[in-house]
Amino acid sequence: MDVFTDQYFMKQALNQAEIAFSENEVPVGAIIVCEDKIIAKAHNQTQKLTDVTAHAEIIAYSSATQYLDSKYLPDCTLYVTLEPCVMCGGMLKLAQFKKVVFGATDLKNGVGEFSDKIYHKNTEVISGVMLNECSEILTRFFKSKRV
Repeated sequence: MDVFTDQYFMKQALNQAEIAFSENEVPVGAIIVCEDKIIAKAHNQTQKLTDVTAHAEIIAYSSATQYLDSKYLPDCTLYVTLEPCVMCGGMLKLAQFKKVVFGATDLKNGVGEFSDKIYHKNTEVISGVMLNECSEILTRFFKSKRV
């Protein structure tokens, strides 16, 4: 049985989201995979870095480009626990990812209805992988902020 499934890699992204949660960041985690190997891991760091662009996807992308010594990632898959926002979607288009897999849908800030215009034409997009787990960590985080 092949352990390298979308669920396997999304669990790794969820581990990054848990790190973000423990650091009082919005719990979003991302990993980038190339040829079944994780080449980058990241979580949101907007609070820590006082930088609104320090999203998990952007940080993971920067790490992957250094690892591969290329600004284009056409052989890579991004796994992220929350649907990318428009800013991250723009990066994904320019980077030419092979595939983007996300868990929870972001009705407020996600790419959503613009996905056909934002993602690169060759990028396969899969949503809802481990949806319950990805949604639960966000719900738990925001509920803790309202107490």
